[in-house]
Amino acid sequence: MAHTAFSSQFTGPQPLDSTEIRRCILRLRRLATLLDAAFVLPGTRLRWGLDTLIGLLPVAGTMVMAIPSLYIIWEARRLGVPSRILTRMVGNVAVELLADFVPVLGDLVDTVYKANLRNIVLIEQYFGMTVDATGRETSGPR
Repeated sequence: MAHTAFSSQFTGPQPLDSTEIRRCILRLRRLATLLDAAFVLPGTRLRWGLDTLIGLLPVAGTMVMAIPSLYIIWEARRLGVPSRILTRMVGNVAVELLADFVPVLGDLVDTVYKANLRNIVLIEQYFGMTVDATGRETSGPR
């Protein structure tokens, strides 16, 4: 009987409205920028982030930096991104993770490939968002 009372009160997760989706995506973009492109190499246009810096630590750095990358994918799933796009996102993260096990090459791949920003672009494209180079939204989710 108690189970019935509980189940009638619990309605499950509510669908997100476009404002909540936009806020979540912009928050994820800030995280991805911090991970992949927060800093500029002086004298160049080359951008790098915490993923490159922490990834310098052998194995442990790679495992630690996998957590925020997988969090971005988890949030995309929560937002309702279809599995075909989630699969591409997992592939982007896998490329970086596998490359990270090769010393020096992995750090270069982190700096150039930018899997987290690639994944944010996939999310934005799915929701019809356009974001300029500064990270400002120029059109909202559909």
